[in-house]
Amino acid sequence: MKVWIAHEEGRALLGPLPAGVEVEVYDGRGDYPSDPAALDFWVPPFLARSKVTTPLLDMTSLKAIQLLSAGAEVWVPVVPEGVVLCDARGVHTGVTAEWTVGAVIASMRGFDVFARKQPRHEWKVEWTTTVVGKRVLIVGAGDIGEKVGEVLTVLGAEVEKVARSARPGVHAIDAVDALLPDFDVVVLILPLTDATRGLVDAKFLSRMKDGALLVNAARGPIVDTDALVAEVASGRLRCAVDVVDPEPLPEGHPLWDLEGALITPHAGASVDGTLDRAYAPVGPQIRRFANGEPLENVVADGY
Repeated sequence: MKVWIAHEEGRALLGPLPAGVEVEVYDGRGDYPSDPAALDFWVPPFLARSKVTTPLLDMTSLKAIQLLSAGAEVWVPVVPEGVVLCDARGVHTGVTAEWTVGAVIASMRGFDVFARKQPRHEWKVEWTTTVVGKRVLIVGAGDIGEKVGEVLTVLGAEVEKVARSARPGVHAIDAVDALLPDFDVVVLILPLTDATRGLVDAKFLSRMKDGALLVNAARGPIVDTDALVAEVASGRLRCAVDVVDPEPLPEGHPLWDLEGALITPHAGASVDGTLDRAYAPVGPQIRRFANGEPLENVVADGY
């Protein structure tokens, strides 16, 4: 059984593997380490763009793909029939939730505004708002959304959640239009699928409360960037985004210069220990695969 992983450091993170499992490293660039037609199990690079899926054409015996990220939108349309696609659901929950809560606090307390004054040595108090007592709508009630809601509740916010379908304590996505005017913060933490692409359009944004904050910790194409720029430029809304469309955000794009925009360069999970976390499920998955056991976190319907 042949396995390719994306990082040399990953070898030490796999743990003991069954006899007959051969592990090679292929980071998605340059020559293949061996014949891709003999590959059984692939762990591709994370934060992958569509071009990273090109080797699939040569992997004619491939049976399983284990992603290092929770997002599978690049892979879902191109994975061949018969190949099992698994994501890293839950692996990056803590650090992504940390970015999300941090972005909410930084935006509401005006940390970005103060940071822009620091190079000018300008000591001037600005009255800001706070998370305490505010209403937060989390669009996407998976592991990360639940963790974000838990932390913001502890900080004194009133949290409600929206997901693909309703369940106790969670609204269905169909209710989002009616909910939006009542919330001070709207957090996006849902996967990019055909159903969610362009979900946050001009109509969605127009339904948000005056002065509200939009936080995108999900995927850029979920939001209509032009519509977001228009609302933030007008001063009616603020935003904190770790992902944008297009990405990377081009030099000179109007979003860069908006006073009400806090932007980070898709850095939500770019922290120390990322490889350790990303490879945590890989060894167990390889062992399951080698032993003929069902794999975990199998992607279905884009999730």
